[in-house]
Amino acid sequence: MISIGNFFFRYRNFLFLFLYLALFIPSAPLFSPSYLGPYYYVWPVTLGLIITISGQLIRGGTIGLAYIIRGGKEGKVYAEELVTGGIFNHCRNPLYVGNILMLCGVGVLSNSLLYVAVFIPFFLFVYQAIVLAEEKFLRNKFGDQYNRYAKSVNRWVPRLQGISTTFKSMHFKWRRWILKEYNTQYIWLSGITLILLFKYPELTNYDTQLRNLLLAIILPFLLVMYLFVRYLKKSGKMRE
Repeated sequence: MISIGNFFFRYRNFLFLFLYLALFIPSAPLFSPSYLGPYYYVWPVTLGLIITISGQLIRGGTIGLAYIIRGGKEGKVYAEELVTGGIFNHCRNPLYVGNILMLCGVGVLSNSLLYVAVFIPFFLFVYQAIVLAEEKFLRNKFGDQYNRYAKSVNRWVPRLQGISTTFKSMHFKWRRWILKEYNTQYIWLSGITLILLFKYPELTNYDTQLRNLLLAIILPFLLVMYLFVRYLKKSGKMRE
């Protein structure tokens, strides 16, 4: 599992691109109008948005409070220090938990049985392997310090006890959240827009012109915001 985790860690960016494109593979519906009636879409839209937004909130809270640098070095697992504050005091892998919820949410939102039944389990397997590889590195580097941390904090399930105290005791760095997440936000929001407008013509009352108008407004707006934040970051006009 550890060797598998190291492999997927190296190519994880390609993995996300693959999983993103897989959302648009034709599939049998997860929620069908044949047994839920004409308003079947309320289920995937509502549940999907709740799940995926929950994931983004977890990522946002994690990055804004105590960000962890585990981006790897030369394609390998790497960490400069052991971060245990903020959301990491409640879950050892909150960013990964956020990613899982975001992908599960858009899978439900896309109403794809194939995605939920095949690609999500594959994604969970890959993440488990990556986490095991990371844990081996952290245990070797930080020793007993990491072992004590691992014994007191869950790997996957966040511990909600004391979460309000964590937020009250720390300053949320919203600039860091914007600078670290603008790329993810752009892809995520663009994907949600495409899924909603193409998968659910009911939302625009089957009006193709209205759908195209919304696409022509929302997608360029998201692109402009992405380019604006990128400019602020690259020019140094916005810093953490």
